[in-house]
Amino acid sequence: MSVFKNKFANANYLDLVPSKEYGHVIEENGLVSVLIPRFTNPFLVATVGRLLKSPNVKVKFDTFGTELWLEIDNKKSVGKIIENLKSKFGEDIEPAYERVTSFLTKIYKYKFITFNEINS
Repeated sequence: MSVFKNKFANANYLDLVPSKEYGHVIEENGLVSVLIPRFTNPFLVATVGRLLKSPNVKVKFDTFGTELWLEIDNKKSVGKIIENLKSKFGEDIEPAYERVTSFLTKIYKYKFITFNEINS
């Protein structure tokens, strides 16, 4: 949780509300692939982007990551997301708090998500 140390010194992680920074597609196997743009520079998008097969890189999630990603709706807190995942996966997700917060911290670090509390 050192990623949050400066920004959330007094925040309770379970009260934070995550928000997606990128879109996604659901693959044929039912799993989510997050779409990360290859370029953000408008010049590169216009010139090099046209030559590429796809303007995005796909980051594929497993079953757990897929369900967590789909729970992120810009309204639910981390605590509520954990409750929903525990209802869906039961004991298979345990230790739920550690797994979810670890995953969210990683995708926050890679800027797949942000938290509403940062933007307010």
